[in-house]
Amino acid sequence: MKKNLSACTTVLVGRNATIDGSTMAARNDDTFGPLTPQRFVTYPAYHNHPNQVKAYLNKCVIDRPADGYRYQGTPNVDYRTEGVFDESGFNEKNVGMSATESVYANERVLACDPLNTETGINEDLVVAATLPFIDSARDGVAYLGKLVAKYGSAEGNGIIFSDKKDVWYMEIVTGHHWVAQRIPDDSYAVTGNRVAIQQVDFNDPDNFMWSNGIQEFVEKNHLNPDKYGWDFRHIFGTADVFDQHYNTPRQWYGHKVLNPSVEFDPLDFDIPFIMQTNHRVTLEDVQKILSSHYQGTPYDPLGHEGTEQQKQLFRPISLNRTQNSHILQVRNDLPEVASTIMWMSFGVPTFTPYIPFFGNAEDIDVSYRETPEKLNMDLKSAYWMYRTLSMLVESHHAEFSKEDLDYLKDSREYLYHWVNEIAPQVKGMAPSEVSDFLSSKTHEMVAEMAKRTKNLMAELVMHGLELSKLTFKIDKNL
Repeated sequence: MKKNLSACTTVLVGRNATIDGSTMAARNDDTFGPLTPQRFVTYPAYHNHPNQVKAYLNKCVIDRPADGYRYQGTPNVDYRTEGVFDESGFNEKNVGMSATESVYANERVLACDPLNTETGINEDLVVAATLPFIDSARDGVAYLGKLVAKYGSAEGNGIIFSDKKDVWYMEIVTGHHWVAQRIPDDSYAVTGNRVAIQQVDFNDPDNFMWSNGIQEFVEKNHLNPDKYGWDFRHIFGTADVFDQHYNTPRQWYGHKVLNPSVEFDPLDFDIPFIMQTNHRVTLEDVQKILSSHYQGTPYDPLGHEGTEQQKQLFRPISLNRTQNSHILQVRNDLPEVASTIMWMSFGVPTFTPYIPFFGNAEDIDVSYRETPEKLNMDLKSAYWMYRTLSMLVESHHAEFSKEDLDYLKDSREYLYHWVNEIAPQVKGMAPSEVSDFLSSKTHEMVAEMAKRTKNLMAELVMHGLELSKLTFKIDKNL
């Protein structure tokens, strides 16, 4: 099997922890190379048509039911080489899914239940095998759990399911074993490429789900290193130098943003997964975490506080290989047919805005739906437009960051106003009208953002010409 796992960061927020009562499930999709072009599509519903979905990166073939819901996805353009990797979206039942956060089990547990790398379910097809067939976040965990029991898992994966009430995080760690935890309504969670779930309460099935026989599996194979309790991270996860430089600092910074009064060590193996905070979490808070390169700390590779060694010590959250960053938000204060919004950044999220797409707007704008494999300088593709902006800003970060920050702030103001103006207008519409209305308005918004973005890029190019080192001051009379 081709190894093409994603290396991502996840932020989850319960509905009573947010400023507007929404649930938020967010993730950066980071690949192992700076360019894996993606596009954004809607897959239509189908009826009375049993079918299969096949992986491109191994020999997995999943039998799918005869009926499936419409759902969104952000697949790779070169899917035959890179795999499909639909990554994130909502289905027509207003259930969100984001997959996957790559996680890694330790050798003790893998020796007892190896991954099924040849024919097991993997990130390539997990969204297509699950999202069209679920009616709630909890249903998503149960449905995928049955698939893992039947086919096995090819990888260690953390998978998010969300709806208007719940956010569930499911960690599949070995060939057949997994645990899922419901994020408490008054809490948030942060993780990055480590097994995240900690103490599991097997007497609380409302907030925990697990694979059949997992307790017996652990006991039989003497896998629990703790004298007391049942800590999923301690039993199944890793705790090594790689984690300390690649993974734990991202959890540390997420808590630093949402809980600034609580101090953790970025090298701590036991940084909490789930916490409460004394303020309500905003959309901007989640964007700030996902767009982070450790601003305001010595570890910022673009900053001025740390030494060169400190700047290279930890892997940032936002990277040049972040292919898309998304926040699946379900707003309970909007009409239900306009309540699901995927905020998506196709560029490096440090430098590019999160664009809102309604889950029930079926007609995706052509600039997102069609992405060429290589950059075309007409910049009609949203993916390539925002990647180009990212490169421009980073190339002269000190000189361009202020202009970019102003653009991002103005974009947020425009986009927040746009959502609050458009969504309420669907109230009372017939279901057949909603999609056309939301799609039409989204096309207009996407065009406006393209206009603003290209104007900024033109200004930056002109500014950049003045920064050339190939210059020489001469007497004005010569």
